Amino acid sequence: MPKTAPVVTSKQGGTTFIRGQSTDRRTKTARQARIIALIEQSCISSQAELAAALAADGVRVTQGTLSRDLVDIGAARTRNSAGELCYSIVPQLESSAAHEKLAKLAQELLVKAAGSANLAVLHTPPGAAQFFASAIDKVGWDAVLGTIAGDDTVVIITKDPAGGEKMAAEFAQLSQSRAKKETKQ
Repeated sequence: MPKTAPVVTSKQGGTTFIRGQSTDRRTKTARQARIIALIEQSCISSQAELAAALAADGVRVTQGTLSRDLVDIGAARTRNSAGELCYSIVPQLESSAAHEKLAKLAQELLVKAAGSANLAVLHTPPGAAQFFASAIDKVGWDAVLGTIAGDDTVVIITKDPAGGEKMAAEFAQLSQSRAKKETKQ
C-alpha cells in the first residue's frame, strides 16, 4: 500500500496542504507560470485560496513550496481597484536583481540557443518557455523589441536587424558564466 503524507488542514477555507513533500509532478517553472496566470486572472487573496486553485488544476503543493514560489515570482498582496487585498506580480525595480535571476534561469533552463537575422531562438524544457520569456522581459534590455513564448521555445526579436546571433550568443554565455561561477565557489 502506498505511503501517504500527513495532511494539515489550513484555517482558511479548509484547504489542505501536504506536509513533507510536494506531490506535484510538474516542473517548478511550470508551476510558477501557472501561479502567475492564476494571479493575473482573478483576485487571489490568500495562499490557501491559491493552493485550492492549483489543486483544481491537479497541482498539489506544500505551503512552504507555495510561499517560496510567491517570493520567487515577485508576488505581493496589494489592494486592487475595488480595495480588496489580492496577490499581484510586483515589477522588480532593480535591473541587477532581474539580470541575476535571468542568469540563474538561463543556467537552469537554456537547452540550446540559435540566432538568425533579428531573431534569437531559445529552447527550454517543456513548460518553461513562458516563465523564461517573462524573466527576459523583466530585465528590460533596450536591444529587445519583445519576446514570444510557446511551450518549450522563446523567440526574442531584437531591434538590430542582424542582432539575433549576437543575442543567442549572449544567452549561451550567460548560461555558461553562471555555471562557471558556481563551480568556483
